[in-house]
Amino acid sequence: MIRVTIPGRFAGMNEFIEANRTGKRNWNKANTMKQRDQAALLAVLRPSLRGKRIKYPIHLSYRFYEPSARRDKDNISGYFHKIFQDALVIGGWIPNDGWKEIEGFEDHFDIDKGNPRIEVEIREVNR
Repeated sequence: MIRVTIPGRFAGMNEFIEANRTGKRNWNKANTMKQRDQAALLAVLRPSLRGKRIKYPIHLSYRFYEPSARRDKDNISGYFHKIFQDALVIGGWIPNDGWKEIEGFEDHFDIDKGNPRIEVEIREVNR
């Protein structure tokens, strides 16, 4: 099992949807947001996963530590699932984020006002 801690918090699904609703002049706002957040993730993942091989399929366990309970849980997790799993592909740790590579995932939520973060466990699934 591999554990990775990502400090801070990321935009939620509501912010991503709003970015997708921008007018034609700002057509790439959501893509810019996604690219920025994936770059931030890769900056954490590259040193954390350096030299580690991930045999797939994998199961991902996400634990979100939010500063408060203001955001809905599905708003917190939906966008992050997308950018994290895409970052695993971009970084070359898995070839794709489809059914063959990702067996499933689960979410857990806690409050930590002083230290918001996301902890992810990557577990190889033996078949």
